[in-house]
Amino acid sequence: MDESSGDVNDGLPGTALPLQASLVLDSDSSRIAQARHLAAAFLTKARDTYGIAVATATLEIVQLIVSELVTNARKHAPGPALLHLRIAGPVLRVELWDSNPALPTAKAPDPGRLGQHGLEIVTALARTVAVERTPAGKCIIAYIDLAPAAA
Repeated sequence: MDESSGDVNDGLPGTALPLQASLVLDSDSSRIAQARHLAAAFLTKARDTYGIAVATATLEIVQLIVSELVTNARKHAPGPALLHLRIAGPVLRVELWDSNPALPTAKAPDPGRLGQHGLEIVTALARTVAVERTPAGKCIIAYIDLAPAAA
């Protein structure tokens, strides 16, 4: 697995170096599980090693968001993708770069529709979602509160 973890920077919260991890994704469907595992391990390490407040519900939400983003990239982008996780203060920034320049749009809610709910799920679970075109495709960015007030 091509990944780096929070060990890369050895920075503590509040320093100039944020905690971050990345995973290069090819078209192999096993990468979805690896991306979920990376997210869980990264947040667990942030909590257990660095004392960052990470709610259990947040860990599960992040795994679902990562799964949806990676699944969509695998289905709709012809080339590799990159998942990047970064903690800055009380927020996790999840970035997914892929090679498809088409910007996704959430469809109107339709309980009878099978599939195509990924962006709806991500938007419902994240504090904020942004989509940016890049020279090689696009980047979807989801911001998630690590320890929501209700947690």
